[in-house]
Amino acid sequence: MKKPALFFVILLSLGTALGAQGNPGYYEVIFSEGAGVQERAEIAAAYSKELELRFNAYNSVFRFNPALLSSPLRVRIITGKSEYDTYISARLGSPRAGAVYLHYRSPANRELVIHRGSEEEQRLIPHQAFIQFLRAFIPDPPIWIREGFAVYFNTLFYDQAKQSLVHEENLNWLDTVKRISINPETVFLADSTFPNMQSSSWSLVSFFMADKNNVYYRSMTDSFMILAAGASARQNAQAVYQRLILFNPIADITRDYRTYIAGKKTFFELIEEGQKAYGDKNFAIAGDLFRKAAALKWDHFASYYYLGLLAYEDKKYIEAEAYYKTALDHGAENAMIQYARGVNAAAQGKKAEALVFLQEAAVAEKYRDRSNELIRRLQ
Repeated sequence: MKKPALFFVILLSLGTALGAQGNPGYYEVIFSEGAGVQERAEIAAAYSKELELRFNAYNSVFRFNPALLSSPLRVRIITGKSEYDTYISARLGSPRAGAVYLHYRSPANRELVIHRGSEEEQRLIPHQAFIQFLRAFIPDPPIWIREGFAVYFNTLFYDQAKQSLVHEENLNWLDTVKRISINPETVFLADSTFPNMQSSSWSLVSFFMADKNNVYYRSMTDSFMILAAGASARQNAQAVYQRLILFNPIADITRDYRTYIAGKKTFFELIEEGQKAYGDKNFAIAGDLFRKAAALKWDHFASYYYLGLLAYEDKKYIEAEAYYKTALDHGAENAMIQYARGVNAAAQGKKAEALVFLQEAAVAEKYRDRSNELIRRLQ
C-alpha cells in the first residue's frame, strides 16, 4: 500500500506580526513532505511572506476588515507534478497548470493550490492569489471587479531577494481593447459569458486606478463598501453600478473612459514614438516618451539605451554611461552598447577606455566598420 502523504503546516496565527507594517498573518500554508522539517518550515514561511505582501497590496485598495475572516486563507504547496495533477483533477475533473484557487461554499474547504517549481507557478500566483483574497470576503463579486483586478494584479511581481513587490502596469490587453468598442455600462452589469470579459474588465479597472487623485477612483473604492458577502454576483454588480452612477452619470464615465483608453500607449508604442521624436531632434519630447516607457517596463533595455543617447546629445556623459550600463544589465545587445559607450568615452577624451569599448563592439559585423573607423581616428 502506498504510504499516505504527510503535510507540514505553518499556521501564521492572527497574533503573528509580519511585513513592514506589522500586519497579522492571514495564511495557513500546507507543504507536502519531501524535505527536512527545517527546510519545509523555511519554504512555507517564504510563501507566507510573499502572500502576506500581496494581501496587504490588495487590501490597500479594497479596505476589507480582516477581522471578518473566519479562518486563515489556506495555501497548499505540492512539489510533484503527478501529485499536483491528481489532486487538482480529483476536484476539477482535469488538471490546471501552475496554480489554481479552489472555491467552495464552505470557507473551510477553500484553498489555493500551487505546483511548486513549475514553469507556470510565478505567472499564475498573482492572478489566483487575488481571486482567493477577494472571494474570501465577497464570494460572488461583480465579474468585472473579479476579472479586472485579477488581470491588473497579474504584473504585481515578487522580488524574493528584496522580499518586496514591484508593480509593472499590465498593458497586455490594451491593443485588444483599442480594437473593440466597449460600453462600460454593459461591462459593469455583465456576467462571465460576456465576450472579451477579461480585457474589458481590465480596461475599466485601469481607468479607475489611474484616477487616484480624482472622483472616479474614490467612487470605485466607495462602492466596495456596499459589496455583500451573501449577495449574488448579479446583485453585487447592480449595487456597485448604482453607487458608481450616483454622482457620476454613465455618459460622463463612458466619455472619460474612452478618452483615457484612446490616449493610453503601450511600451512599444512609446518607444516607437520616442524614436521618431529622437530622429526629428525633438529631444525633450523623446526624453519624456522614453521615461514613460521605462516606467511601464523597468526591466526592458530599450528605454535606457535611448535615454543614454539623449544624455550624450546633451553632453551629460556620466549620465549617458549610467544609462548604457543599465541597458546592458537588462539584456541589450553587447556590441550596440559597447559602441555607444566607446563614442561616449571618446567625447570625454578617455581614449584608452574608448578603445576597449570599440574593440569589443567591432567583434559584431554590424558595428565593425564604424568601430574600426573610430579606432583609427583615436590611435
